[in-house]
Amino acid sequence: MFEFLDERERFANRTEAGRALADRLRHLKGERPVVLALPRGGVPVGFEVAKALGAALDVVLVRKIGAPFQPELAIGAVVDGSRPEAVLNQALIEECGIPESYLQAETARQLAEIERRRAVYLASRARAEVAGHTAIVVDDGIATGATMEAALLATRRAGPQRLVLAVPVAPPDTIERLRSEVDEIVCLATPRHLGAIGAFYADFRQLDDDEVIRLLEAASAAEARDPSG
Repeated sequence: MFEFLDERERFANRTEAGRALADRLRHLKGERPVVLALPRGGVPVGFEVAKALGAALDVVLVRKIGAPFQPELAIGAVVDGSRPEAVLNQALIEECGIPESYLQAETARQLAEIERRRAVYLASRARAEVAGHTAIVVDDGIATGATMEAALLATRRAGPQRLVLAVPVAPPDTIERLRSEVDEIVCLATPRHLGAIGAFYADFRQLDDDEVIRLLEAASAAEARDPSG
């Protein structure tokens, strides 16, 4: 792991970050892994990892629960599944005095957005098989870790043989907190003072649904052409 020193060491974009991450994950290629990306920003990163490893690409539908006064501050997250999983930062919730009524309403709103994304991204496309495989959960970066923690809990519940967390950038304390949730972590940079994840990318533009769908379809097409990886 290393620490960014200045803007010259930023990733050009998520594609470059995904290729750099893939280089550090090549030891997993023989395990026939499946790559699970957090949309939207994790999908172009995961696409490059899946392409390099000859792996299937799928998504983990998870949504951050933001604080009412600062939506970017994650006080928890909720993840899709047969039994939706919620992960809440109780210490932060109590510190901020956030009422239970807000948590319930915001959780319901984010679950509705998950359902919308399921219909848009997945439609009738078959889901990747996770049980018995090495599952690599990918995002474009981690801040507090609430969203990723929910994604890891849901993925572990699906029964992978091994669970790997792979991200380009995350603070060291978050990485250490998540270490017990996985079998392996690959993180390219662990700056002590993270700030905004976008600060570590020259191009950190927001993706739209069409771009996510295009990448998922391209990954499916590549797997169909070469199912052996």
